[in-house]
This record gives sequence, structure tokens and C-alpha cells, in this order.
Amino acid sequence: MSAPVFSTMGCRLNAYETEAMKELAAEAGLDGAVVVNTCAVTAEAVRKARQEIRKLRREHPQARLIVTGCAAQTEPETFAAMAEVDAVIGNTEKMQPETWKGMAADFVGETEKVKVDDIMSVTETAGHLIDGFGTRSRAYVQVQNGCDHRCTFCIIPYGRGNSRSVPAGVVVDQIKRLVDRGYNEVVLTGVDLTSWGADLPATPRLGDLVRRILKLVPDLARLRISSIDSIEADPALMETIATEPRLMPHLHLSLQAGDDMILKRMKRRHLRDDAIAFCEEARRLRPDMTYGADIIAGFPTETEAMFENSLKLVADCGLTWLHVFPYSPRPGTPAARMPQVDGRAIKQRAGRLRAAGAAQVAAHLAGQQGRVHHMLMENPHMGRTEQFAEVRFAAAQPEGEIVTATITGHDGQQLVA
Repeated sequence: MSAPVFSTMGCRLNAYETEAMKELAAEAGLDGAVVVNTCAVTAEAVRKARQEIRKLRREHPQARLIVTGCAAQTEPETFAAMAEVDAVIGNTEKMQPETWKGMAADFVGETEKVKVDDIMSVTETAGHLIDGFGTRSRAYVQVQNGCDHRCTFCIIPYGRGNSRSVPAGVVVDQIKRLVDRGYNEVVLTGVDLTSWGADLPATPRLGDLVRRILKLVPDLARLRISSIDSIEADPALMETIATEPRLMPHLHLSLQAGDDMILKRMKRRHLRDDAIAFCEEARRLRPDMTYGADIIAGFPTETEAMFENSLKLVADCGLTWLHVFPYSPRPGTPAARMPQVDGRAIKQRAGRLRAAGAAQVAAHLAGQQGRVHHMLMENPHMGRTEQFAEVRFAAAQPEGEIVTATITGHDGQQLVA
């Protein structure tokens, strides 16, 4: 027997689901297979998936090669047509024990090469919560999947389906188990996290879930929220930001642009002033709050003046940790049919955004000198502050513990303690 080989591409959620698939494959007794969990966020992500499949086939010529994930869901025919691929399974099917039992028993014949159902018909979140996925210091808990919005650049709803929430009681029970196992920090994850609860009885909001976790799991030292849509931040969430020190002062915002016309063409639900107002309010409630943000450079029809509005948003919102995406057209999305920006201009604008982000990081790090922070140690020589900045330690520290120390300097990338 040889354990299956898994390759994960794309987001944290995919990595989370790979851990679930490993357990399902092990329980089913799947032997000698290669599983590629793909990403569909850009056309480049799909190209890399095909490249990875070809590479793994060369490395494992006798293995059964299974492709799943968002790209498999959105364009199964692309992967089914590859000679290297034995089976294509969708995002719903990959979380079903019977899928893996079928694979293990007697490998699917040609007639069943593709098992990809209509993900828009899925109404529940798969029960595949994993105790303690992540490092030994930080655990990730998926509380939501799918998205009800239709941003013009995004294919993800067609890979993930509509929004589904994990009930609060299930989330709380899992976090209790994680804390009992020694985890000091838990991160809530999802595709569209701020839509959590809309499909549950009484339609609770994300803030209600956060408050419930902190109240019912008093021994949880630190709680983090992954990427949120700031326009959907509810009053309970804002109150918790203001009053609960165990909720970490770091929010990653799905902003995408800083120009109102581009935001409308993206079909976003906020305008530039909404983003600025949210950042000012959250920082008023929590003065040590830091922000990460996703910003797309060179969205179709973006002029130089429109781009300047996105560039200025970095300072106007006080953003620190930028994820910059040079726009690339995603077949099947409305934005792919809009007038495109020249590729050289896109690359140059992305570079200017990254430079602005690097300057913001340097300013943030410089401002921490002499301050006392509580670092969660990810390995013996590196921990992260409450605001998620990396801190390097010369002397070894206990992994997974929260260590208090004074910041003595920085090297432009990391703080030093």
C-alpha cells in the first residue's frame, strides 16, 4: 500500500479541504493515487493546474490521477480531455465519503471519468470540519462556503456554489476541541465570510458568531477573522472589535479597487468612501487595528486617473498588508468581455501598488520599535504579533506558545525581538 499523493493549489480553503480529503481517502483505503486540488481564480491558475498535472504524471506514471477543486468544477471538460487524467470530481463530490470509497473499490471506468454535479443546487456545507488543520500553533476553522455575489471578474461562485453556513453550535464545539488540544489561536475562514448566517434559522450575522465563540470558549486565547467584505460588517462585529481584546486587531479586506466607476463595473457593493469610512471607524474603535487588502491592478477600462484612486486608497485607508493582483481575464466572466487594459500598463500599475504596500509595511514595522507585543510562536525563532507582523527571535521559544517581548528593531521584512 502507498498513501495517496496530494497537491494543493490556490487558497487557504483549498488547503483545508485537502486535509479533509486525506482523511476521507485514508478511511476509504485508497491506494496509490495522485490527487490535484485545483484553483480557478485566474486563467493563470488553471494553466498552472494543467502544468502540475503533467508534472505529477511524469513523476507517478502508474498512479491513478484524480483532479478536483474549483477549476475541475468550473471546466471539467478541460481536465477530462487531458490524457494524464483518470478522473475529475467536483467540489461537492470531493467531500463525500462515498466518492472515495468508489475510487478505492474498483477504479471508475471511462463512463464515470467525470463526477461533477451542479454546485448551485447544493444547500448545505459538507461536514468535513478538521480538528487542527494548520500549524501546531494556529488552527483554521471553515465556517462558510460559497458566495451569493456575482462580481464581474470572479469565477469562484461557479466553483464553490451559493453561500452555505456551518451552524454556530457546530463551530463552537469544534473550537472547544481545538483549545482542549492546546491551540492558542483559531482563524475563522470562508469564501465570503461576512455572509455567514444568512441561510441559517433567524439569520444570525458574523458578529453574533464571533461573540458566541468568545463567550462559550473562554479559554481560547486568540481569535482571528480571515478576509471580510467591509460593507457587510454588522454592528455586533464592530462592537466586538471595540470590546474584546481576544479578537485580534487585524482584518483583511476585500476592497479590489479605489475608484467608484471601476467598483461599479466590478459589481462590488461598496464605494470608495465606504471603504475609507469603515477603516476609520474600526481604527477608532480599536486604535491598534491593521488592515490587509486585496487590490486588482488594470481592471478592464481602468484609466490612469482611475488607477491613481486605487493607489491613493492605500494611504487613505491606512492599509498595511497588500495582496496585489494584476488583472487577467477569466473566461466565462463579464469582465473578460470588457475593453482590456494593455498588459504592460497592468504590470507597471501592479508594481506601483506593491511599492506602496512595501512602504506601508516598512512604516508599520518602524512604528513598533520599543513596543511590547504578545507573539504567537509559529516555530522556535519566528512568531507573529497581534497585527500579524512576523517577529524574529535569536533565542529559541516554545512553538505554539504566546510569548511577551519588546520589539528592538526590524530588517524591513520582519520585526526583531
